[in-house]
Amino acid sequence: MPLSMTGYATSKHQDDSCEVVCEIKSVNHRFLELSIKPNDINNKLDSFIRNTLKKRVERGAIDIRFKYNLSQAYSYSVNKESLLNLKKILSQLTIVNAQNISLSDIKNFPGIFETNEKNKIPESVIKKTFLEALEEFMKDKSREGIKIQKVFNKKIKTINDSINKLQKQIPVINKKRMSLLSSKVKQLKLELDADKLSQEAAMLILKYDVAEELERITFHIESMKKELSLKKTKGKKVDFILQELFRETNTLAVKIDRPSLKGMALDMKLAVEEMREQAQNLE
Repeated sequence: MPLSMTGYATSKHQDDSCEVVCEIKSVNHRFLELSIKPNDINNKLDSFIRNTLKKRVERGAIDIRFKYNLSQAYSYSVNKESLLNLKKILSQLTIVNAQNISLSDIKNFPGIFETNEKNKIPESVIKKTFLEALEEFMKDKSREGIKIQKVFNKKIKTINDSINKLQKQIPVINKKRMSLLSSKVKQLKLELDADKLSQEAAMLILKYDVAEELERITFHIESMKKELSLKKTKGKKVDFILQELFRETNTLAVKIDRPSLKGMALDMKLAVEEMREQAQNLE
């Protein structure tokens, strides 16, 4: 099944302590290029995200963004050593009764009380939010891939219908071509024996024969259908097959000299070109 290189998904985690949003979006690119923001994610988490993506995605420029919102929470502690040291010094002063010291008396002394803001989000929460976004991201790529495959199926049908019509018309055209050659010879009153006439007709038919091109086009179409039916379609291979198809349909259009059939060949060439445009979106 083909996957599109373009995709978009978001996932959100929210509890009493924090809110985490992960957004993943991608555009076309020849290779796999990852961008993770914010840049202060630790190396272990960064490696987890990159390695997980590389197992699921082969091509595309992927942008991953995390947004955080933390509830204000604090923890408090008392530096007992500093407090005892203060009490010892105060007890040495005759003008101060160290036993009657209150909280309001010592709160402004530095180093006695320590306040810490709890602002760290657990890695497990970030990983969970990322993995949920990744699943939705892959589903979106799959949905876009199905749309591309529908376009391919329509164009392939157009080409196959044209091949069938050409294969039926070419023997009739060759017969008319030989008859026309005989008429021309008679009109010009040329002295040609039957063997020479047959030889000239054969050369003329061979010059415009497209059976080989039609055979190769059919082969490439079947190869592409097989690639598109695989569990993981490779966009680069589809693009290569389409290059070969374009070359063969171009040769076909050049060799066919009948206006009605040339139009059919040009339609085939156009269908291949339209598939090449779609193939640029395939992973």
